[in-house]
Amino acid sequence: MGRILALDFGTKRTGLAVTDEMQIIASGLTTVETKDLLQFLKDYIAKEQVEKFVVGEPKQMDNTASESEIHIQKFLEKLAKAIPHIPVERVDERFTSKMAFQTMIDSGLKKKQRQNKALIDEISATLILQSYLSSQ
Repeated sequence: MGRILALDFGTKRTGLAVTDEMQIIASGLTTVETKDLLQFLKDYIAKEQVEKFVVGEPKQMDNTASESEIHIQKFLEKLAKAIPHIPVERVDERFTSKMAFQTMIDSGLKKKQRQNKALIDEISATLILQSYLSSQ
């Protein structure tokens, strides 16, 4: 069984989370500059067996696509060409950034640490992945 890798895609940075080999536990992996994301993913799958990518799907409250969906679609086209053998699933990511921020507060992080947007992206990716695992 391979890992599942989740992405909280952003135009500047992308948060990443990954499961263990048994696909039970979702853990934050890192945050990558989006311009370097494809190369990071290629390098990662060269070292680790990845079975699937899970990518957050931002939606408005009325269930329509968010403006950032255009950027995500462009990236997904590049991803499909670069790594065609790994399937992609989408997961509704509404409120993950707010939940990530609340998680940081609940875990006792100081205000300065909570301003770390890269950490918020990584936690958001973990929440997306956990949501996906719970739905399976």
